[in-house]
Amino acid sequence: MRLPQPFYRLPLQFDVERLRAEVAALPASAWVSHPNSIAGNTSLRLISVDGAENDNLRGPMRPTEHLGNCAYIRQVLASFGVVWSRSRLMRLAPGAKVPEHADASYHWFNRVRLHIPVLTQPEVRFHCDGKTVHMAAGEAWLFDNWRRHSVDNDSTAERVHLVADTTGTAAFWQFVGASVAASSDRVIEYLPEIDAHVATEQTCPRPVMPPAEVELLLSDFIGELVVADGVPEAGQNMANYVGILNGFLFDWRQVYLLHGEDPAAEGKYASVLQNVRDATRPIGHGLVMTTNQSSAQAVLESRLLQHVVRFDDETAPARNVRHAVRSARVPLPEAPLMIVSAPRSGSTLLFETLAVSPQVCTVGGEAHWLAEQFAHLRPGAPGVESNRLDASNAGPEITREVAASLWARMVDANRRPLDPLAAQSLRWIEKTPKNSLRIPFFERLFPDMRFLFLWRDPRENVSSIMDAWRAGGWVTYPAMDGWEGPWSMILPPGWQQLRGRPLEEVAAFQWQQTNAIILDDLATRSSDRWAVVSYEELLGNPTSVLQGICDFAGLKFDRALQERLAGPLPPSRHTLTPPVAGKWRQNVAEVLRVLPGLQATWQRLQELPTVSRRSDT
Repeated sequence: MRLPQPFYRLPLQFDVERLRAEVAALPASAWVSHPNSIAGNTSLRLISVDGAENDNLRGPMRPTEHLGNCAYIRQVLASFGVVWSRSRLMRLAPGAKVPEHADASYHWFNRVRLHIPVLTQPEVRFHCDGKTVHMAAGEAWLFDNWRRHSVDNDSTAERVHLVADTTGTAAFWQFVGASVAASSDRVIEYLPEIDAHVATEQTCPRPVMPPAEVELLLSDFIGELVVADGVPEAGQNMANYVGILNGFLFDWRQVYLLHGEDPAAEGKYASVLQNVRDATRPIGHGLVMTTNQSSAQAVLESRLLQHVVRFDDETAPARNVRHAVRSARVPLPEAPLMIVSAPRSGSTLLFETLAVSPQVCTVGGEAHWLAEQFAHLRPGAPGVESNRLDASNAGPEITREVAASLWARMVDANRRPLDPLAAQSLRWIEKTPKNSLRIPFFERLFPDMRFLFLWRDPRENVSSIMDAWRAGGWVTYPAMDGWEGPWSMILPPGWQQLRGRPLEEVAAFQWQQTNAIILDDLATRSSDRWAVVSYEELLGNPTSVLQGICDFAGLKFDRALQERLAGPLPPSRHTLTPPVAGKWRQNVAEVLRVLPGLQATWQRLQELPTVSRRSDT
């Protein structure tokens, strides 16, 4: 939420010793890695979706058991008279930092974050939009997180803040406004006889965002849109960019008026979304937000496009499915098929082609959450530096939670929700590039899993990865310790060595590491467990490729697949610009500079027999 000034120190003072006593009494095991995987940052959940151990933002918020054990913290939160969203204790290790960033996601459009320091030292400094403050223990602060901000803990002790998100009330914002002129603090003492009730958000966003809210978000976004310094050529795209966004609003309103929240219309909403992405990504470079200089395209995605339609969100029925699966011990899907590949290799095209078959089921798209719903498996957690996971990371509890998560989201070829027991005969197909680095992990969960390895000419693939980085629409980690700015797409082991390196080296590293790790993992598996698809052959001879895949996976080359291949394959939902022969040459100098380092892996790939060659013999 935007505020008139960077910081507000509220005229309140809390019982520091009582706060510290309650924090000290919490179990060490309750502290988890920061959801954005920032080194030295850990958190303890006080209010979360369903009061569970998660960092989700969509769903009914409830106090966790940890907040239930903190009587004074409940009194502190209740004293503001507001409804709270996700709230935590945030811990910053000695010498650790929160890198400079701006919070631009949908969650923050109407919310502000309250900070109450519990453990701190004078060397802990909070920076926001050129201003710096030290938030002292027991004080209460707000800051404008739309502006660029960062935190330095230059002390030798841990810093712990109580942080809580709220939209506020009229009385709350009047109090904030009056705080500028306040001359003294009101002391909020601990009252042992009070069992305070903490009000928490209970509503869930609609599966389709109403046009009025889309218009509000777009109007605010366009009002911040400017040309970045040093990129004057982007000015010629400004009017066209705004025109595309206004056209998106008109199209969204039309589909909404025709179909409302009917899940059967998800494809129509997806088409409107893909159209605006296809139109804005090529011309968004050099356009930024005037307040914080964030990439306009990245903000458009995180604040609006990723949230306008969410039929796959865990609604109450979906959460009921999760509970039923846990209770009944419904098994994992049998013999799933996982597409593994480097990013921008054409995996979405292959996935969307296979997904039309009534023989298969999916979770509707990529499943970044499948492993990363577990905080200890996210990059930045102890022992997890990248997207790489091995068999030791998979245990019985993980298996049960993965099963519950899958069946809560599983849909058929028409994207209709599936009952777990009725879907046992279908083949689950998974495709998420991050998971390509987790073959041993998923094989431990699914001992009968088969792998479909898709690879692409490194000249084309590296160029496409570079274009995706520039477009700003594929950010996977908004902030990481040791990296300046957001990280896009897959995070291979060894990524730290790329700091300060040119974009073509980052893209080449992602291609090289991903393909090499997949090759090494599959080489230790029996040949009947995996098959290879060349992107070039998929485009040039899709019927032969799909027949080969069906033979390998034990599927029928059914009518739905045949009809899908009756004409040219349509562009996938993640296509940045339409495929054109030789398109990689727009980055020819950069690609050729890094190509020698990719030759050995490219040669290994070219020597692999593909499914189309199998089907032809």
